[in-house]
Amino acid sequence: MATYVADNAVIDPLADIAEDVEIGPFCVIGPHVSIGRGTRLENNVTITGHVTIGQFNRIYPGVVIGAEPQDLSYRGTPTRVIIGDHNVLRESVTINRATEKEDGITSLGNHCYLMACSHVAHDCRIGDRVVIANGTLLGGHVHVHNDATLSGGVAVHHYATIGSYAFVSGVSRVLHDVPPYMLVDGMPARPRCVNMVALKRNDFPVEVIKALADTHRLIYRAKVGLDHAREILRSDGKLLPAVNNLLGFIQSQQEGRHGRGRDRRRAA
Repeated sequence: MATYVADNAVIDPLADIAEDVEIGPFCVIGPHVSIGRGTRLENNVTITGHVTIGQFNRIYPGVVIGAEPQDLSYRGTPTRVIIGDHNVLRESVTINRATEKEDGITSLGNHCYLMACSHVAHDCRIGDRVVIANGTLLGGHVHVHNDATLSGGVAVHHYATIGSYAFVSGVSRVLHDVPPYMLVDGMPARPRCVNMVALKRNDFPVEVIKALADTHRLIYRAKVGLDHAREILRSDGKLLPAVNNLLGFIQSQQEGRHGRGRDRRRAA
């Protein structure tokens, strides 16, 4: 059982609470909830539905995890939320459980930081070391890959994918997939440049950063087309693994619906 439970917390006896968990005043925890050791819930946290939370997470006041998806087709099936380890969920974050339209899971990885009033909708998949700033809203079925950063007030269209090491500027409207390594901005958001800050902080070699910058220039400024850009990069010796990853992402994006690669199955 938890190390500390406030007297006025409401915890269903069927909930699986590890040792060394702290549960503050007025928290409400349902019967199908599992919480790993070292996790700390501040006051007024609600965890409902089938939810698994890992170890050493810190969950601030007003957070709601596992509430029903805001999807009119949902019929009460026991879908899930799975949260990893060492995450921080700031005030009034909401993470909804999934629908049955994919695999029935909304997930958050490890070492993520979700700031106040951000929303993770049903069927979203968030990787590791992701930062989501205040008031940012993820629509249903959004995927955010490892090491991406979303600034404040961002709205992400359902089925969009945010690539690894991407940065989405504040108050952007993301209607299309965001390629990895790119900084995007605008309404709608468009790739403006390579996310140099993230690449340098994560020790990407200089030649890789330069090759990605050349790829951005060819695709988004010169607009030479994907196949032609690939041939130019190959002839210049710049078709590195990171460049191939970027080109592959863009290829998938173009094959999808409205610039969203994961919407391919919904294309007419």
